[in-house]
Amino acid sequence: MSKKTYTGINIQHPISQLIVEGKKIIETRTYNIPGKYLNQEMALVETPGKNGKFKARIIAIIKFTECFQYQTKKEFYADSDKHCVTPSSPWAWEEGEKWGWKVCVVEKLPNFKTITKKKGIKFTLGITL
Repeated sequence: MSKKTYTGINIQHPISQLIVEGKKIIETRTYNIPGKYLNQEMALVETPGKNGKFKARIIAIIKFTECFQYQTKKEFYADSDKHCVTPSSPWAWEEGEKWGWKVCVVEKLPNFKTITKKKGIKFTLGITL
């Protein structure tokens, strides 16, 4: 099998697991997805967050197929079943921009691949699988 290079999107555990399990189909961010990443396969880099006991690792290949801006708090919480964010979540609605990135899992990797290169803050470039 030939190797392919991906850009990685960093997503904290346990949110990353909700994506690969198909429970979270909208990733929420405070910014629009850069256009070059829309409809492109990306490596899902699972990061440990504050409580994890593991190093950042690649767990799946995903794709963001749509990006849209939530206009109101009510509209945002109407999609809670899709983005899994509740009012008590650290990622709850705050005044300012809130974007939804529709995500689909292209492939769940059978084994984790630990990141050996320096990880970026939001995106990690040049991941070869």
